[in-house]
Amino acid sequence: MSFFVTSEGPGKGADLGGLAGADKHCQQLAQSAGAGAKTWHAYLSTQGAGAVNGRDRIGNGPWMNAKGVVVATGVEDLHSANNLTKQTALTEKGDVVNGYGDKPNRHDVVTGSQRDGTAFAADKDMTCKNWTSSTAGSAMLGHADRKGPREDDVMHSWNSSYPSRGAEGGC
Repeated sequence: MSFFVTSEGPGKGADLGGLAGADKHCQQLAQSAGAGAKTWHAYLSTQGAGAVNGRDRIGNGPWMNAKGVVVATGVEDLHSANNLTKQTALTEKGDVVNGYGDKPNRHDVVTGSQRDGTAFAADKDMTCKNWTSSTAGSAMLGHADRKGPREDDVMHSWNSSYPSRGAEGGC
């Protein structure tokens, strides 16, 4: 396994403790699944001074899910027509993530990234204050199953579908 969708968050909304806290959470989840021997990094971008691109944090690939299925062969493949689907975007435990139409729908994944995996400009917060706030800002979300209520291309992005808002509680 070299890729997974987290089965659970740390419990503070988008306040992940910054990138270091998010990486620690991913490491702990991987460890609990028997894959803690390698170093894990969360696919997250940050904004502002010293902005970080999510795509630059995760290595060169290929990425395999918990069942050994290749979801992307490299960085460019990961950000194009790759093999990420409801059946392949599995948790660290190898479980399918409930998607569009399932109850409850859990397909939203926080990335703070544009479709190409790069950070947004600093003028509009898309990272809940660089993953340190559960009350301020917004977080760019993708859809792990690449589905949504509209059939437009935006809803089919695994890493950049729409910013959190309203009923989702913002950050």
